[in-house]
Amino acid sequence: MSTKRTLLAAFTFGVAAAALAVPASAQTVNLRYLCYADANECDVARDLLDRFERANPTIKVTVDKVGFAVIREQLETRLQGGEAPDMARVTNLGGLNRYYLDLTPHVNAKYWEDNFSTTLPWMRVGAADKGIYGFLTQLTVTGPYVNKTMFDQTGVKMPAAGATWDDWAKALREVQTKGKIYSAMALDRTGHRFAGMAISMGAKYFDAQGNPSAVVDDGFKATAERIVQWHKDGLMPPDIWPGAAGAKWKNAGDMFINGDTAMHIAGSWMIQKFQSDIGDKFEWIVPAQPCGPAGCSAMPGGAAMVAFKATKHPAEVGKVMEFMASEPILKEYYERTVQIPAHKGIAAKGLTYPKDVAPQTVAALKQFTEDFGKISPVAHQLQAYQRNVAIFNATVNYVAQSITGTLTLPQAYAKVQEEIDNAVKR
Repeated sequence: MSTKRTLLAAFTFGVAAAALAVPASAQTVNLRYLCYADANECDVARDLLDRFERANPTIKVTVDKVGFAVIREQLETRLQGGEAPDMARVTNLGGLNRYYLDLTPHVNAKYWEDNFSTTLPWMRVGAADKGIYGFLTQLTVTGPYVNKTMFDQTGVKMPAAGATWDDWAKALREVQTKGKIYSAMALDRTGHRFAGMAISMGAKYFDAQGNPSAVVDDGFKATAERIVQWHKDGLMPPDIWPGAAGAKWKNAGDMFINGDTAMHIAGSWMIQKFQSDIGDKFEWIVPAQPCGPAGCSAMPGGAAMVAFKATKHPAEVGKVMEFMASEPILKEYYERTVQIPAHKGIAAKGLTYPKDVAPQTVAALKQFTEDFGKISPVAHQLQAYQRNVAIFNATVNYVAQSITGTLTLPQAYAKVQEEIDNAVKR
């Protein structure tokens, strides 16, 4: 063999040997994070993950930004079809439990239990489930936003703290009439928003055994009757609840931004969007939660960053989750995305929001935080229930059909309970 061939063979062998000598952990692992945003949540996550990648050069995370409808309506189908991302930002917290990766072996479990103990059960199923599946990127509280400028211009006195939903409806009707406004109050098309009002009206949702066997009780009916009547009277617009079919979700935020409604019943996740999109067009506020005979309850909720057990890289996913949930990183995330913290340590120390956050935004966050402390145990139970989406979907589907006249309310009540019963049996 010539010297040239000998050297080439030696070089080839050396390269092969070197490749074999590289440990598996040094190979680049590519992970995918499916993310939806109300405002800048995915962009902030991308920026923080860039920091993670610089510290962990063998792990790359792609952020796939999608609309909320993809998460709400398509993600579970993807999970069932074996097309799971490694991680995702989800709101159906307990309903997707069967697909979650238990992060306990890959994270500091004590840190997670100490700081996320209030919300970890929302992703679990049953008292025996002690798994750690994710953390809340966003703690939310439902409630109304009010166009204060409309009240000022029409000279209508705004109801004070402790006012009932009926008090607000009366005042909003006056604002609508005097101001010649298209809508007095717009409620997001979802059973989740309906539930906060219903629980304040006395809805129990569960029997003594914790089963949703009699969802349609007097409190539920009182709420449904009001929503149907408010549509009939023109207080609520035909664009939202009657404006879609089945259980399709619909947000009324654009109506509020455009000045087409005096009140938008949504939740804390809309704060940042309203700050950016409304600007100085008008003054808006978050009033104290309206009340019913059973209290002044909102619905808790939120979006969680979770991991899926279909991942081929559980240890690397655990590293990403541990980084994103760490106190300094999560504090920065909450501040930059203008969120209510779901981390006990961060909540206790407080947040410093960016200087460009308007005073009305800080006031809104303060009000929603106060409302969180008044949330009924029923609302927490409903939020943690594995099949709560079935309850929410049945509510919006059949109450909407009562608004359009397709069903009478008694017929809608029977359909709601039937659908829930069938979902529980599955």
